[in-house]
Amino acid sequence: MSDAPLNFIEEIIEADNASGKWKGRVHTRFPPEPNGYLHIGHAKSIVLNSGLARRYGGKFNLRFDDTNPEKEEQEYVDSIIRDVKWLGGDFEDRLFYASDYFGQMYDWAEQLIQKGVAYVCDLNQDQMKEYRGDWNTPGKNSPYRDRSVEENLDLFRRMRKGEFEPGAKTLRAKIDMTSGNINLRDPVMYRILKESHHRTGDTWCIYPSYDWAHGNEDSIEGITHSICTLEFENHRPLYDWFLDQLGVHHPQQIEFAKLQLTYTVLSKRNMLYLVQNGITRGWDDPRMPTLSAMRRRGFPPEAIRAFAEDVGVTKVESVIDIGRLENAARDHLNKHAPRRLGVLKPLKVTITNWPAGQVEEVEVQNNPEDEAAGTRKVPFSGELFIERDDFMEDPPKKFFRLGPGREVRLRGAYFVACTEFVKDASGTVVELKCTYDPATKGGNSPDGRKVKGTLHWVSAAHAVDAEVRVFDRLFAAEFPGKGHEGERPFLKDLNPNSLEILKGAKVEPSLAGAAAGDRFQFERLGYFTVDLDSKSGGLVFNRTVTLKDTWAKEQAKG
Repeated sequence: MSDAPLNFIEEIIEADNASGKWKGRVHTRFPPEPNGYLHIGHAKSIVLNSGLARRYGGKFNLRFDDTNPEKEEQEYVDSIIRDVKWLGGDFEDRLFYASDYFGQMYDWAEQLIQKGVAYVCDLNQDQMKEYRGDWNTPGKNSPYRDRSVEENLDLFRRMRKGEFEPGAKTLRAKIDMTSGNINLRDPVMYRILKESHHRTGDTWCIYPSYDWAHGNEDSIEGITHSICTLEFENHRPLYDWFLDQLGVHHPQQIEFAKLQLTYTVLSKRNMLYLVQNGITRGWDDPRMPTLSAMRRRGFPPEAIRAFAEDVGVTKVESVIDIGRLENAARDHLNKHAPRRLGVLKPLKVTITNWPAGQVEEVEVQNNPEDEAAGTRKVPFSGELFIERDDFMEDPPKKFFRLGPGREVRLRGAYFVACTEFVKDASGTVVELKCTYDPATKGGNSPDGRKVKGTLHWVSAAHAVDAEVRVFDRLFAAEFPGKGHEGERPFLKDLNPNSLEILKGAKVEPSLAGAAAGDRFQFERLGYFTVDLDSKSGGLVFNRTVTLKDTWAKEQAKG
C-alpha cells in the first residue's frame, strides 16, 4: 500500500473495515449516464472508484444510468466503455445497466404504493413546481396525494401499459412537502416517456427518475460505498429514505468535490453545442476535454491517473489550474517518449563545402531520460531543413541561433556557420548557405570553441512529409464565460488560435512507419502524437503539449 496520507474516503473505509461494517468488503462503481462522452472530470471519479477497489482488494462496477432514452445513444455507451478501459478502470465482467433492473424497480415501486408512501399525481410540470415551493417557502400537498392504494396501483399499472400521454401523470414518493430539503418534497419516481430505449426498445413507456434508480441499482449490485460528487449531498437523505422504506441492502453514499479546470468547459450540454455547431470537429477533437479527445491528442492514461491522484480527494470545491494536467503529461512523456527530429516550418539549408552526393549517418539519443532507450542513426547530407524561426536576418545580441556570420551546433552532427541567405521576389528568405566544420562531428569541437545554440534539423533528401496540427487551449480565458452575459457566454472566450495546421512539415525517416497513437518528443518543439487521420494516407501529428513553460512564452509573444 502507498505511504501517502489517507484521504477522507479512505479513512471511512478503514474505519468500516476495522468495525466489520461490510465484513471487510469494498465494492464501488462508476455510474455514467450515456448522454455524452466522458470528460476529464469523470476521470477523477473513475480513478477514485477503481483505485479504492484495487487498494482494498474489492470490486469495481461500470454501470450505465440509462434511464433517459430521449438523450441516450449506443454511441455514447461504446465510447464510455472504451474510455474507462483505457484509463485503467478494470470492471472485469461487471458491466451493468440501470435498464437491467427496470423490472425489479417497477416491482419495488408497487411495493411502496402498497405501503402507502407513493402515489400517482396528475399535476403537470409547471403545477408541480408551483406546489413544491422554494427554499424560503414550504410546499403544499398535491390534490392527488390522498388517493387510495387501490386507485394508485390501478393508475400506475395503466401508466405502464401506455394509456396516458407523457406529462399526464407521474408516480411520486409521499414524504414531506414542508421539508427544508426540497428533494424530500414528494419527488418524482416515474414519469411517462414514450421513447424507444437503446437497449429495451419499446418495452417500457415509463422510466425511473435518477433519485429512485440510483439507490436501487447500488443495492441490487451490493455496493458498499456509493461515491458521488458534492451536488448529490442534498440528495443523500432521499437515497437513504428510499432504501429504508424498501428494507433492502443499504450502501453508504459519500460525496467529494468534483474536478473543475481552468480554460475549460465541462458541461455536457455546452460540449454538445460545440460539437453540433461545428465549433469543434466532434467529441474527440483534440481541443475538447473529453477522454477520447485527450487520447487522440496523445495524453497518456498514466498521466491522467497521476494528475487525478495529485489533485486529491476533498470536500472543498476548487478550480484546478490546467497547467497541472499538462505538466502531468510532460512528466510522463519526458520519461517515456522517444526523441525524434522534426521541422514544423522548414527553411532550406545548403552546406556549400559538403562533399557532393555524400550521406553520413549520425548517432543521436532516443531518450536521455531512459538509459535503456539507446541511440539511433539519422541520415545527414549537404541539404537540410531547419526551423524557419531559427534564423534571423538581423538577429539581436541574445539570439543564439543562426544569423549571418553566426555559428551553431546541429544536434548530433556538426557546427555550421551561415555565410549567405537567399530571398525570393517577395523578400522572404528561402535558403541559407552555410559551411560546416568537419572536425566537429558529433557536435563537439576539438579546439574547445563553444557555441550557444543547438538546432534540430532533417536531411532534405530523406525527410518524410507530414501534416502537424498545433493545438492550443480552446478558450483564451481562465474562466470561460465569466463576466459575459447571454445564453452561452463561454462562446465569447473561444480562442481563435486554438488550431494551426502546418501542412509542409518535415520529419526524420524513422517516423515513416509510425502508427496512430505513437507518441514522440520532437526535439525543442514539444510532444507530438500520430493522429487517427494518418490512416487515410500521409503522416498527421497532433501536438500533445509544449515543452515546459513554452505555452506562457507563446502567449507573451502574442
